[in-house]
Amino acid sequence: MLIVEDDPDLRLAVGAALRGAGFAVDAVDDLPAADEALWVNSYDCAVLDRMLPTGDSVGFLAAKRTAGLLTPVLFLTARDAVADRIAGLAHGDDYLVKPFAVDELVARVRSLCRRAPRAAEPVVLRCGDLEMDLGSRQVRRGGVLLTLTRTEFAVLELLARRAGEAVPRAELLAHGWDELAAPATNVLDVVIAQLRRKLRPPSLIHTEHRVGYRLAP
Repeated sequence: MLIVEDDPDLRLAVGAALRGAGFAVDAVDDLPAADEALWVNSYDCAVLDRMLPTGDSVGFLAAKRTAGLLTPVLFLTARDAVADRIAGLAHGDDYLVKPFAVDELVARVRSLCRRAPRAAEPVVLRCGDLEMDLGSRQVRRGGVLLTLTRTEFAVLELLARRAGEAVPRAELLAHGWDELAAPATNVLDVVIAQLRRKLRPPSLIHTEHRVGYRLAP
């Protein structure tokens, strides 16, 4: 499970309590680190401090939910107003006010873990000699393992899911970046150029003028 808490003493205490209860725990202190951890790993549950120096974790979680995150989340917070609880529960699954009893925290985490969705069967997308394993996030062409950035993987994934179709630029931008980049910018073109270089000729990514890009052998 994942703990996101900027107070080092509390982070250590919560981590120790959950490890003592038999959980495997990753602990980070800010939202960028949490974002990276959620990208790399699959967790049965996450415990998020509500207010962090890098932002309000409610807004962070709302964006992750929109992107498809299903991990059950418990908010830890000193804010106990009804409006704060409603805001937290709109996107999270439970809400515990500081100070709290460790036994109650462990019990709530156990309950949330029982709600965690079962892992789906690994999905492999194929287009010609290109293979994308969405479970391991590995990409191979002609059996050769390729190293892609997170954004490159996201753009290529959408193209692979819709192989043979012309995917509009706006959809690729929305899928590849947390916030919709302006379609007039060349950020997508740069990523496409990087993908073409890494995938090597013959090119699988074709330009559809005035529309976007298409993945096809």
